[in-house]
Amino acid sequence: MESARVPAAEIRRLEEHLGYHFVQPALLLQALTHRSAAHERNGGRRARQSAAKRGVGSNERLEFMGDRVLGLLMAEWLLERFPDEQEGALGPRHAHLVSRTVLARIAQAMDLHAALDVAEHEARAGVRQTANVLADAVEAILGAIYLDGGLEPARGFVRRMWNDSIVAQAHPPKDPKTALQEWVLGRGLALPQYRVVSSDGPSHAPRFVIAVDVQGKTGQGVAGSKRAAESEAASDLLRQLGAERQATPTPDRKGHGQ
Repeated sequence: MESARVPAAEIRRLEEHLGYHFVQPALLLQALTHRSAAHERNGGRRARQSAAKRGVGSNERLEFMGDRVLGLLMAEWLLERFPDEQEGALGPRHAHLVSRTVLARIAQAMDLHAALDVAEHEARAGVRQTANVLADAVEAILGAIYLDGGLEPARGFVRRMWNDSIVAQAHPPKDPKTALQEWVLGRGLALPQYRVVSSDGPSHAPRFVIAVDVQGKTGQGVAGSKRAAESEAASDLLRQLGAERQATPTPDRKGHGQ
């Protein structure tokens, strides 16, 4: 079960934290493999495509699966926990709980960075500690658990790891763009302006980087739609301004809409 870059002891530690032992350990190893490591190991695009046909490679496909599984399981849990709330309140709760902010926080609680397989140059750049890489890996692990054991162990993982976050939601959170707008207007400042820093990725899975500036500070968000990336940028800036009000990023339905 040992990868050349992920020691067996680290895999065992992670499985204990997950509360799940993989029948197909290769799925967990793939969930921990950043695309830079897959590219480095497989020697470029053509080799990477051949590797994908053999069922190995980066964690991007598992991330895709985990994103969908998380959305379903979180919706199920919220309906169960808040039986009297309508969609207008449940939606912001759901968006917050599946946001990259919460995902990265869960990854940090698991010390997930220590188990990630990334290319050497990316490791030196500190990519293991970046919020987006950590969030992607949590989704990939959830996707791997679902494919390995089905919905029940996936549900158990979500309810263990997200319990503190859902308990902390005494009230539905506020959309961060709205919260940021209220913050600047309350101080007589100009409305925040959002700008596209970059956009890349295939048409079915785009990735947008959006920035927003207020009072010399810049918030940045990365997501699969402009709307969701703007929301993440506003949330990042609110944290920097010390004005976070339990704001929740807009749901990122990857590749759907802008």
